[in-house]
Amino acid sequence: QVQLVESGGGLVQAGGSLRLSCAASGTPGDLSVYAIGWYRQAPGKEREGVSCIGDSEGTTYYDDSVKGRFTMSRDIAKKMVFLQMNNLEPEDPAVYYCAAVRPTSCSSYGWYVDRISGVDYWGQGVQVTVSS
Repeated sequence: QVQLVESGGGLVQAGGSLRLSCAASGTPGDLSVYAIGWYRQAPGKEREGVSCIGDSEGTTYYDDSVKGRFTMSRDIAKKMVFLQMNNLEPEDPAVYYCAAVRPTSCSSYGWYVDRISGVDYWGQGVQVTVSS
């Protein structure tokens, strides 16, 4: 079992920044199995993968829509993952979810083929709203 708790959502003006945090907990064995991803779902749209961080070197993958604006990082000792979101755009508002994802879906192949089916655990989500 893996538990994920997000924080840091809120309202920001277009062009502004937010930093999302995700605290992970669970047995060490379970936590070591998974990569961590950020996903989002806007009203009327399907949930989509935003970024993930997986291997021991901390390799990150991003959706094209956020490359250059969003940065994912982690603090392994604190079991925390972060998503720094800069230059937020009107297309970014959504509920953002932290997820424990199987490493095959957070890889140079899997991220571009199937980002969703590899998720085994979801956080409760945080709302991000961008005002124009």
